[in-house]
Amino acid sequence: QVQLVESGGGLVQAGGSLRLSCAASGRTFSSYTMGWFRQAPGKEREFVAAIDSSGGITSYADSVKGRFTISRGNAKNTVYLQMNSLKPEDTAVYYCAAGVIFNVFDSWGRGTQVTISS
Repeated sequence: QVQLVESGGGLVQAGGSLRLSCAASGRTFSSYTMGWFRQAPGKEREFVAAIDSSGGITSYADSVKGRFTISRGNAKNTVYLQMNSLKPEDTAVYYCAAGVIFNVFDSWGRGTQVTISS
């Protein structure tokens, strides 16, 4: 399994932007599909975005399409989530995930808190 560490969370006003980063350990990062999930208080964890190993295929939850962008830098073993036009309902702990098969994840980070004020 790969070790994942998220960073970049914080408190921003509605309409603002944040960029989350997820640093992965291991020399096989470029072979992993990567994803972002989030969990709001009292709710189940939900899918946000995913990107395949080459970076050529992405998918997004309907709630974030057009506002969030997932990308990866294989040379830096890092995946990013650029979040624009943030809304209070985006408030959650955001988790990075990795897997061998696209959209199937078996390694998880500990999460980073994102809070959007209205």
